[in-house]
Amino acid sequence: MITVIQPHHYRQHRGLLDQMFRLRKRVFFDQLDWEVPVHGGWERDAYDDFGPAYLVWTDGRYKALYGAIRLLPTTGPTLLYDVFRRTFPEQIDLAAPGIWEGTRMCIDEALLARDHPTIDPGRAFCLMLLALCEVALAHGIHTMVSNYEPHLKRVYQKAGAALDEIGRADGYGKRPVCCGVFEVSERILGAMREKLDIAEPLYPRHDCQLPRRGWGALKERVAEAVAI
Repeated sequence: MITVIQPHHYRQHRGLLDQMFRLRKRVFFDQLDWEVPVHGGWERDAYDDFGPAYLVWTDGRYKALYGAIRLLPTTGPTLLYDVFRRTFPEQIDLAAPGIWEGTRMCIDEALLARDHPTIDPGRAFCLMLLALCEVALAHGIHTMVSNYEPHLKRVYQKAGAALDEIGRADGYGKRPVCCGVFEVSERILGAMREKLDIAEPLYPRHDCQLPRRGWGALKERVAEAVAI
């Protein structure tokens, strides 16, 4: 099941958060060899101190964690602005209440294979992106923004996500880092469900629709900035 752990639920779900930080250490430090802070078996950075929401995929008893994404509003501190500012044009302003950053998306492939052997990692990532669209829509977010390496673009496309790459930059590692913005709307949600052949919501609180003007206004600003 998909749930969102907000700051006032951290204590209640401390077991899941422990699993999440340990999973992040295995994925980003051990496997991907990122330069990230590791302490006591956890990968946890300064942005985890700013009260992010965590989208998590768990079993029905909240005991096993299959995947997670960290969510932060762009109106506060973000990796997007503090670390990856060169990945999108200076003229574009992505700091707005309806625009949130998604980072540290990861899947526990071993646990997934044990409990859901018919779901391969590729589909698991697609399902996480679908859940992200549902969660964002339910909480009034019209745009998600993310930094990613070029090869991951096909994962977003496979999920049917509306990706608009607005820039990229070198100097962050072996590969360029891209910046992509993703429309969040009922239209996109429907397209993703059709692409993934998912009829029912993954997130039980998918009960809210956001203003339709938000994404269009952002697309206009992006187009103007790129044209300059």
